[in-house]
Formats: sequence, structure tokens, C-alpha cells
Amino acid sequence: MTFRTRFAPSPTGPLHLGHAYSAILAHDMAIKNNGEFLLRVEDIDQSRARPAWTQQIFDDLEWLGLTWPTPVMVQSNRQDAYDVALDQLWKDQLLFPCICNRKDISAAASAPQEGVPLIGPDGIIYPGTCRTTLFDAQADRPHNVALRLDVNSCAAYTTNYQETGNGAKSETGKITTSNIEIIDEVGAIVLARKDMGTSYHLSVVLDDAAMGITHVVRGQDLFDATKIHVLLQRLLMLPTPIYHHHTLIRDDQGKRLAKRDDARAISRYRDDGYTPADIRKMVGLAH
Repeated sequence: MTFRTRFAPSPTGPLHLGHAYSAILAHDMAIKNNGEFLLRVEDIDQSRARPAWTQQIFDDLEWLGLTWPTPVMVQSNRQDAYDVALDQLWKDQLLFPCICNRKDISAAASAPQEGVPLIGPDGIIYPGTCRTTLFDAQADRPHNVALRLDVNSCAAYTTNYQETGNGAKSETGKITTSNIEIIDEVGAIVLARKDMGTSYHLSVVLDDAAMGITHVVRGQDLFDATKIHVLLQRLLMLPTPIYHHHTLIRDDQGKRLAKRDDARAISRYRDDGYTPADIRKMVGLAH
């Protein structure tokens, strides 16, 4: 099996030093193992994605000296694949429709009997408001509402995967998560948003499988989401890659870099006369 990594940015703003670190690390791991480094454009949020940002991603990565095969996978072209998976999960009665908006969820989760809202990898853990709503699971999958994963119906699944990096609490090695933990710490996550027809969690799992990714390299901020992804791999009978979560590049105040932090955009450094070797040195990946 070919050792295969990927870098999967969203074209919603400029790449910064944190992106450079993740992309270079994944690229170097692939080269070291005589494997392949792939690129994917995660543009399911068409309200924020811009073609100009996609082109700048290509330009920045090429300037850094990274190479990848073409054509590049683009998520906005893959709704048919997402629909097939959603239809299967609906047929297996693992989804339920949800009409709650963020305000509804926050209010329900903050109700006196609920206490302080719990925060999971997908935001406020869904309080289950719509899960008790009667609906016809034998009918065709609805397309005009959000669809959530009924984690309570996945009680037979205990997920595990191999971590070669570290979680935020230094978790590494074999990571095992029980369904009870997923219910309590993740909740019924959205797998299809009303305005997108899919979600990050569903798309990333299907895309990694379609690309034959064997090693997922990404930041520690996504470590807690991995239990969701491994559960979806089990439900959809997809292979589970090895995961490598890395530390995050932070600013002088210790905050994680964001796309709005233009001062640390790769293009800004390039315009200021820095070299790719300088960027490698700055993120701790100098040859």
C-alpha cells in the first residue's frame, strides 16, 4: 500500500504559517516514506469560498516547493458521493432531521435542568431536541432540513485508531473511544446542513477514503473530531487511516493563528523577501 498524505485547505482566506507547517510536514512525511502527497480543496461552504483564494493556495504551496499530482480533488464537485453515503445512513436509520437553529440549541442546552452547556468538537453538544420528533424513516431522505447522526443508535460501536502524533493532552498510540463517550462528549453531530447538503465531518471521511489516504496529518485542534471520523468510517465500512496530530503554530500571545491574521500570511512573507527556507526555519521544519 502506498504511503499517502494530504493537505486539505479551505479557500476562504490566505494560508498562514500554521498552514505552511501542516502542509510541509505532510509533504515531508510522504517523501520520507517514498509515498505521495495529495492536495484537496475543501470548498463545501460556497458562501465563503472564493476562486481567487484557491489560486493563491496553489501559488503559495508551489512557492514553498511542494508538489502534488493533478487533478486536485474539489469538494464542491463531490455532492453525488456525499448523497450516496447520506442515503445509506438514512436507510440504516442512523440519521434524523433537525430544524433547530443555533439559537434554539443554545437555549435548550442552557435550560436550568441542563446546567452549563457542554462544548464538543462540533460546538455546543446537541441537547437532543429534535431526536424525539416522529418521522417516517422509510420515506426518502429529506433535503430541506439538517440531518444529524443518531449516536444513540450506534451503541454497538467502539472506535479505535492509531495516533503517531499527540493530542492536546499528549494522547498517543492506540486511541479508543466508547460510544458512551461519543454520546456524552460529541453528541448528535450534523452530517448534512440545509444550505450545503453535506458537512465537514462527512465530507472529510469520504474524501480521505476516495483519495486512498493512509496517514492523516493535521493540527491538534482536530484531535477531538477524530472520534467522529472513525465512527463514520465504521458505519460506512471505510478504512481508518493512521492519524498524526501536530502542535499548532501560535502568535506571540499564544493564540492559534487564524486566516484573519494577515500579518502571518505566507504571501506577505513572500512579498517581504523571505524564502521558502526561511519559512521552514520559522515553523521548525528546516532541512
